[in-house]
Amino acid sequence: MFDITDLSVPIVAAPMAGGPSTPALATAVGDAGGLGFLAAGYAAPATVAEQIRQVRSATTAPFGVNVFVPGAPADPAAVAAYRAELEPEAARYDADLPEPDPGDDDHWDDKLALLVDDPVPVVSFTFGVPDRDVVQRLRAAGSAVLVTVTSPGEAAAAVSAGADVLCVQGPEAGGHRGTFDPEADPDPTPLPALLAAVTAMSPIPVVAAGGIMTGDDVAAAMRAGTVAVQLGTAFLRTPESGARRAHKDALADARFDTTTLTRAFSGRWARGLRNGFVDAHPDAPAGYPMVDQMTKPLRAAAAALGDPERMSLWAGTGYRAATEEPAATVTTRLWERARNSR
Repeated sequence: MFDITDLSVPIVAAPMAGGPSTPALATAVGDAGGLGFLAAGYAAPATVAEQIRQVRSATTAPFGVNVFVPGAPADPAAVAAYRAELEPEAARYDADLPEPDPGDDDHWDDKLALLVDDPVPVVSFTFGVPDRDVVQRLRAAGSAVLVTVTSPGEAAAAVSAGADVLCVQGPEAGGHRGTFDPEADPDPTPLPALLAAVTAMSPIPVVAAGGIMTGDDVAAAMRAGTVAVQLGTAFLRTPESGARRAHKDALADARFDTTTLTRAFSGRWARGLRNGFVDAHPDAPAGYPMVDQMTKPLRAAAAALGDPERMSLWAGTGYRAATEEPAATVTTRLWERARNSR
């Protein structure tokens, strides 16, 4: 079974659902000695299977697949009210808002069956901890199991379920917070303090995530007792990233001078560049995945027009350090700098 402590370069490319994580990105980071990831979130099982095939055909390096853990249905009244609020946005782009599907579990059973029948070295989970029997099935198939956590309590639950590795995500992270309870406000504890709390109680290896953009950041996380670091925003502008051009450009655009947490795009807290859509919908409900379903055509229409003001521009707090270098170069540069500063 894969052991994350065996990586020659302890850098993990964060799974970024919705397009940024590609087989090419996973391959490049893996070939550089790190661990690449595919993001199964939002993707059809057949798409996930094809991406796995592409990575295997391109490299022998280990890689992982990330899966979203489904949660309880949201309040339909709150979602309906938000749908009405979004109607002017839809009219702006001549887009139709879909009727939300409260039963959407992101093909949970089918994705688990795929990963049990055709195992990959690592399976990671976001938005919750899977049942212990799910963890056991994946481990029996030969996959190490990693769970994203945002608090010591979540870490304890993941350990109890049999996880092999914890990914401790601080509030500085870009994209969705991995907080198990979608109704809860995310834990604001900065990553260094959060790492100290979790590493002190965890009997399993810990990976650090959240705002890590430089070699010095990598070194600091490793000194805190972690075995690896996970970076997403640092890879967003690379040629291998599947992020939209407008998203990549916004990370270097002086107009976008801060990040913020918002539920406006998906109904779950996520950190991204502050833009017009975020400002227009400060009170979006905790309605994942139905809110995500409703805003999808709006985001797609904005992206097609190259309009970053209505796109979900996910980014961590250190986004200005993202470069357009190849992913392998980013990986190697960060680790070389980290080794020199430890």
